[in-house]
Amino acid sequence: MGNGVREGAVEFQRDVEPGTARLPAEDNQEKKKVLNSLMSGALAGAVAKTAVAPLDRTKIMFQGESSGLFSPKFFDFEPFEAYRLIYHTYLNEGFWSLWRGNSATMVRVIPYAAIQFCAHEEYKQILGNYYGFQGKALTPFPRFIAGSLAGTTAAMVTYPLDMVRARMAVTPKEMYSSIVHVFIRISREEGLKTLYRGFTPTILGVIPYAGLSFFTYETLKKVHAEHSGKAQPSPPERLLFGACAGLIGQSASYPLDVVRRRMQTAGVLGHTYSSILLTMQDIVREEGLVRGLYKGLSMNWVKGPIAVGISFTTFDLMQILLRKLQHGPGLER
Repeated sequence: MGNGVREGAVEFQRDVEPGTARLPAEDNQEKKKVLNSLMSGALAGAVAKTAVAPLDRTKIMFQGESSGLFSPKFFDFEPFEAYRLIYHTYLNEGFWSLWRGNSATMVRVIPYAAIQFCAHEEYKQILGNYYGFQGKALTPFPRFIAGSLAGTTAAMVTYPLDMVRARMAVTPKEMYSSIVHVFIRISREEGLKTLYRGFTPTILGVIPYAGLSFFTYETLKKVHAEHSGKAQPSPPERLLFGACAGLIGQSASYPLDVVRRRMQTAGVLGHTYSSILLTMQDIVREEGLVRGLYKGLSMNWVKGPIAVGISFTTFDLMQILLRKLQHGPGLER
């Protein structure tokens, strides 16, 4: 009997050796970590996108049209043209029309941001284990790869919702009564594959955008910690780092963002775009290189840094708050 107990104890020890099994407490901790990332990411995306929704809708209208009605020059005080369009929309459609399509944006951005931030945390951990950086900041290349993979994962899962949001932003409110109505009309009149029109330029744009955004933000936090001696940046510093991340990431991927919007809204604006290269050729031929592929960029330099700064800051502060609530005030990100 005693020998059987000892043998059983030996077998149990073998079963729980590191790398062969996970303790229930470790599983619970991992689940809490994933849930915290999902919740923080969802809130970060919702707050950021709602804050800049009027500018976001205006940017889509600039990117989607080619008639010249609102075709501001790249270096000709484009933001003032954007504000003129916002005021024009306010006078003709009312104040809340500036947030038209924001419900569709929330339906998309909440899962998108939740998946992106959560995936980024997981990819950082996977790459850290692979390169031997457990618990330490990643080196530059893995840092960029983690951001790119996170953005690609989120975009692949939520793309149809981005298409719906773009359609609602550029069409009169009488055309689509709800998000569900957009799905039904597109599916019936244009086919289900239309929901993925512009998917390729989206992914091609997300790789540099998400990669550079996360890379820049994480790098600035690391440099700040090394030079200031403070473990954590203040909220204003986080906003500044996030703004720099958004500025760099969006500038690098902007032409593909314009192509994506043109392909998404082609069906309702009377254009036919069959591929990325043909879309670019048409835009450059009709509107010029700078005014076409970079239309709305200087306005994006106002909107983008604000949105990304708010997003990264909200995520970090929510992570810190949730950890304090669960483990006490000793843990910070």
